[in-house]
Amino acid sequence: MAHEIGVIGGDGIGPEVVGATRTVLDALSEVHGIELSYVEHDWSCRTYAETGTMMPDDGLDTLAQHDAILLGAVGWPGVPDHVSLWGLLIP
Repeated sequence: MAHEIGVIGGDGIGPEVVGATRTVLDALSEVHGIELSYVEHDWSCRTYAETGTMMPDDGLDTLAQHDAILLGAVGWPGVPDHVSLWGLLIP
């Protein structure tokens, strides 16, 4: 049975860091015989700029279905920090 990881790449360097993290997780899972699966969520400040919300209304319910969450950096010029914090990180 695979461990399902919800992935939110975020903004700026976030997607790059998350990509590198996935590479490490995949190597570790192979060495230790653990099966991982990933579900990508395109929730970021860019999403906020396009839609007016960081994640959909059912976002927390969606994340609760995963065994773990991998979150990249969040923040973007033009989007106040309180929006990204309360809209995604601390709902």
